[in-house]
Amino acid sequence: MNAPAAATADAAGRAPAPFKEVWLISLGHGLTHWYPATFYLLLPIIGKELGLSYTQIGLIMTMQHAVGAIFNIPGGILVDAIGYKGRLMAISLFWIGFPYLLMAFTHSYWMLLACMVLIGIGNNLWHPAAISTLGQRFPERKGLALSFHGMGGNFGEALAPLIIGALLAVYSWRSVVIVNLIPGLVMAVALLVYLGRMNLDHDSGRKKRTQTWTAAAYMAQVKSLFADRALLLISLCALFRTGAQSALLTFLPLYLTNNMGYTLAGVGVALFTMQACAFAAAPIAGYASDRLGRKSVLTGAMFMTVLVVLAMALASDSSWVIFLVALLGFFMYATRPVIQAWSLEAAPASMAGTVVGIIFGLQAVGAAISPWAGGIIADAHGLRATFYFLTGLMVVANVLVLFVPTKR
Repeated sequence: MNAPAAATADAAGRAPAPFKEVWLISLGHGLTHWYPATFYLLLPIIGKELGLSYTQIGLIMTMQHAVGAIFNIPGGILVDAIGYKGRLMAISLFWIGFPYLLMAFTHSYWMLLACMVLIGIGNNLWHPAAISTLGQRFPERKGLALSFHGMGGNFGEALAPLIIGALLAVYSWRSVVIVNLIPGLVMAVALLVYLGRMNLDHDSGRKKRTQTWTAAAYMAQVKSLFADRALLLISLCALFRTGAQSALLTFLPLYLTNNMGYTLAGVGVALFTMQACAFAAAPIAGYASDRLGRKSVLTGAMFMTVLVVLAMALASDSSWVIFLVALLGFFMYATRPVIQAWSLEAAPASMAGTVVGIIFGLQAVGAAISPWAGGIIADAHGLRATFYFLTGLMVVANVLVLFVPTKR
């Protein structure tokens, strides 16, 4: 397939897309990460209130990601089939925020799991719609545009622990969760108003009227995707990399509070530090991958991530842990826009939503299994052992990258 060349030729025939679309979509992406970041901070409180084990806490996140694994590919199909990506992004953002509101009225573990199922369903619409939109509208700056999208997620994950941590010092967690719905509602309306009135027919919105979507033609293209060795290896790499990230975000707050003696405010500062470094890493990695190649940048970032996670497992001084958390945020999150840009280049533009659905579907598999497995390991051998498990996941991801064929 020569998708990058086709996309570049198409871009030459139209005016460059305004970069303000990147800012709006990236801000919306920030809120899709704001809510999970809030929940990670609440997990120690909720776990203590409900008397949950580490395995049960890990299963909460496993449930969300397992549902995402099931619904991500159908979400990608929906995006490619009907378009209206601005509307789908607005619906997705609301659908992510609302179940977190329902948690304020939850007093049972099973009701908590039900809320995570709803979140997993809504979350699968955002990335196929947003990433395919940015990739198609900015074909020559794909890595940079997607890095800003990733920065939006880092911004949400960085700001949420600070603000929510401060609110938790004054209000109960249930009151905080109720108020927390407001920013999601505001952004969903902004996406609906702005992207809903734009002419996105060319590349990232509704399908052109001359195009007719048929299931037979679509499935023929899907077969070619699964025959692409590069796409499959990139997807598997994303599976292990995201599995490590999911377990890290689940157990890092618990590790800092239970093993290192951090307060919730201290945990919020640590998570902010990690996401602030991730925020800085995203545009550097995206720009570098556009210029130097996806493979070299991804390999270097993943190798450094392995070293940092291993150092965290061996660390015994809490002051060193903050430094390592900062490094981890820089290198682990630098890989995200590179993987996304690389996967889009392995498929035609008409299948971009499906490609993103496949990538995020497999990522959700890794994200579903790893918190549960990490919880079992933590219950059996202690939280420190979980970080050795994360190191192993990142090693496998890095090895897979080495076998991805390089394409022009």
